[in-house]
Amino acid sequence: MHCATFVLYCRSVDLRFVAEKTNIWRMVIVKKRTRINNNGFTLIELLVVMVIIGLLASLVAPKMFNKVDSAKIKTARAQVELLGTALDSYRLDNGKYPTTEQGLAALRTRPAGVKTWAGPYLPKEVPKDPWGNSYVYKSPGVHNEYDLSSLGSDNRIGGEGDAADINSWEN
Repeated sequence: MHCATFVLYCRSVDLRFVAEKTNIWRMVIVKKRTRINNNGFTLIELLVVMVIIGLLASLVAPKMFNKVDSAKIKTARAQVELLGTALDSYRLDNGKYPTTEQGLAALRTRPAGVKTWAGPYLPKEVPKDPWGNSYVYKSPGVHNEYDLSSLGSDNRIGGEGDAADINSWEN
């Protein structure tokens, strides 16, 4: 049983010519085996990576959110100090702090009846506190010549944590 095989390659098909005992040539067309590309990730590998990322996020996220809250408290304290400095400059020019009715807007625009106003005393508009609420200003104040407060995240008097009030007389 002597067989001779001649192989011709033509694109994706092997042309095989087989010679058998009878010397009759037959052409057999066989599809060429394509090699599977193993460069990607399996579904299980992707799921394992997603579970690991989820676990890491659940450990890190609470610590990061605590830092956001403490950053807002520090920002509110810094803004109260900044507004206090602007109020002191106003008092130096005008002899007294703005009244409660004039409010913090007197740091940006001249109030009616104030002749020695040399402002604006703030480079930008009066900021909101880090929680998006207006600062509470009273002059004359209960604790000092003026009282300036942020009511915290709950926008109510009192509170604890990020809901605690930030007051000018406590800094």
